[in-house]
Amino acid sequence: MTVADSPARRLQALFEGHRLTPTQRRIAHSMVRRAADVPFLSSVELAELAGVSQPSVTRFAVALGFDGYPALRRHLRDTAPQRPPAEESAGNAYQQAVAAEIDNLRHLAEVLAHPGPVEEAGRLLAASRPLPVLGLRAAAAQAFGFAYFAAKVHPDVRLLDEGGSMLADRIDAAARAGASTLLCFALPRYPREVVDALDHARAAGLTVVTVADSAFAPVAKASDLLLPAAVGTGLAFDTACAPMLLGRVLMEAMCDELPDAQARLEEFDARAAARQLFAE
Repeated sequence: MTVADSPARRLQALFEGHRLTPTQRRIAHSMVRRAADVPFLSSVELAELAGVSQPSVTRFAVALGFDGYPALRRHLRDTAPQRPPAEESAGNAYQQAVAAEIDNLRHLAEVLAHPGPVEEAGRLLAASRPLPVLGLRAAAAQAFGFAYFAAKVHPDVRLLDEGGSMLADRIDAAARAGASTLLCFALPRYPREVVDALDHARAAGLTVVTVADSAFAPVAKASDLLLPAAVGTGLAFDTACAPMLLGRVLMEAMCDELPDAQARLEEFDARAAARQLFAE
């Protein structure tokens, strides 16, 4: 299946060009996250999935140009591939969660067949001195991992992984020090203060690059460049293999734009060897 044929991409294409209300964007976001299941959901089930009322789902379908939700669902069923037979999705819940993450990674690989947005993000991140990296709550680990490795090749990386009243101050300090771009990792459930922080960063003159699980995530409007990577939802807590890998891809794109990246890595390796830092 090509990226243009993937269920998530078909949904995104359906939503493009429509001015959606915040509630409608929430429905769209939920549909993209469950793209393979949506053609088979009732309006009540979709409303429960998105946390909205059933009439909101009906109004959403009308906003997309359909007579109602049944017409939207018929369209999705007509354009969706058939569900695989039950035996093809056999396995226990743990195996199914792993299989779903493999699908997320496969979809990410298809998206990266068009590397333009990632390459643009790499240029923006490399040029920002300092480079603030934001991630709160569920996304804090993603931000920490990126900042840890980025500090080996980028001269000034500033991790923002704690919320509260000091967050805006730290964004302002980065902007005053010369930052031009802020990288954000934003995963469900999205803290309200992340959206506020991104709005504050843009008001301070920073370009916001965001890794989120959907192009219709609540942080989309507060981002200048959003790179989607789906999370897995099959376990009690979401899994984020695709966002983590996308972060490493961004790291590679940034390194390609830093002429001294290799020299910095070699210098670090020499220092680490001299200090016997690793037990190898």
